[in-house]
Amino acid sequence: MLSIETAEARAAALVEAARKAGVDAADALYYGDASTEVQVRLGALEDVTRAEGEGIGLRVFIGQRSASVSSSDLSRDALAALVERAVAMAREAPEDPYAGLAPEDRLYRGGAAPLDADDGGNPAPAELKARALEAEAAARAVRGVTNSDGASVSAGRTVFALATSHGFARGYSTSVYGSGVGVIAGEGGAMQRDSASHNVRHLADLDAPETLGTLAGTRAVRRLGPGKLSSGTMPVLFDPRVGGSLIGHLIGAMSGPAIARRTSFLLGREADRLFPAAIRIHDNPHRPRGLRSKPFDGEGVATAPRVLVEEGRITGWLLDSAAARQLGLETTGHATRSGIAAPGVGATNVHLAPGPLSPAELMADITRGLYVTELIGQGLNPVTGDYSRGASGFLIENGEIAGPVDEITVAGNLIDMFATLVAANDLEHRRAIDVPTLRIEGMTIAGA
Repeated sequence: MLSIETAEARAAALVEAARKAGVDAADALYYGDASTEVQVRLGALEDVTRAEGEGIGLRVFIGQRSASVSSSDLSRDALAALVERAVAMAREAPEDPYAGLAPEDRLYRGGAAPLDADDGGNPAPAELKARALEAEAAARAVRGVTNSDGASVSAGRTVFALATSHGFARGYSTSVYGSGVGVIAGEGGAMQRDSASHNVRHLADLDAPETLGTLAGTRAVRRLGPGKLSSGTMPVLFDPRVGGSLIGHLIGAMSGPAIARRTSFLLGREADRLFPAAIRIHDNPHRPRGLRSKPFDGEGVATAPRVLVEEGRITGWLLDSAAARQLGLETTGHATRSGIAAPGVGATNVHLAPGPLSPAELMADITRGLYVTELIGQGLNPVTGDYSRGASGFLIENGEIAGPVDEITVAGNLIDMFATLVAANDLEHRRAIDVPTLRIEGMTIAGA
């Protein structure tokens, strides 16, 4: 894996080679990563994995024709062959009137961004093992836990560099640490499993192993003896670890490619108040130590914080350059990039602003409802917004959490769901999409 400076130079050299081969424009993406993961189970080491890899992708444009190629071989001969292949492919590609690099005046030209995304650490496998063993031990110590799926701790680093024929060549590095533990409670046919996990940029921010393990064990035991919930229409509360998926569906529907293809349930609703006026959703690519923080997007466009939903209304689409051209708009700096794939669209560190009520206050007036802690399946129609997911969680009775329930389906339409969404005050920044506990009225529940 190269240093940032060497990665920038390598990407820029590949772009220059493509220009000399006769292309009109080009960009090159270098990506390198190294990671170590330690897995334990039942107090013993189960596996240690070390992975390192790097590659470079080249995208070339000849007129309105383009092609993308990549290689994990960074030798001089391999890169020369890569350029030759890309040029040959582009000459045969169909014309795309929206293809092209991002506008030069939108590229990131600032200094080093203060993202604090790389702590420079390199913990030894022995340290990762000790953390994993401690997390699993804490989970197994919870009364009622009978078995373990194991625990893992990982550490890694990534270097990313992008160069374009505009003369842009910038890169950055990130570190990432993850810890997870899963256990089983109960015996025989009454067993239940649950887990806890945490991912961060700095090792110092990772949940203490004992804290994470105790949470996993407690969650598993709380699920023992699930009952059935009769079908009906009722309020549903979404736990923060699953509620973010609802905002993920919103972001997918706001993406420029979905709008351009007319496959989004938000079409024609740009001016509508989709949420209650109190709802505000933020996208902040500059959050220090954020899991998706970055100074520029997958096309080199400078990123900037943005409010996605204000006073209940969306503020516009999320665009890369191609989608912006197709829609007659300007890129919003939301291009994503992975390997040789053409740029896609995605948000960065997203959070839904908390409301004034605690989760207990949010459910205080519910006579009968559902508190969802797990969602299963991918039951969403992105064109209509129809939503249906398998779920498990807890019954809410007379304003309080009652016993566990499972084998449930929760259904509705996202437009109707968003219209009644209320946020609690328990927001924590732990994921790429962070939400507090969310309440939605009138969902259809299919149970026993």
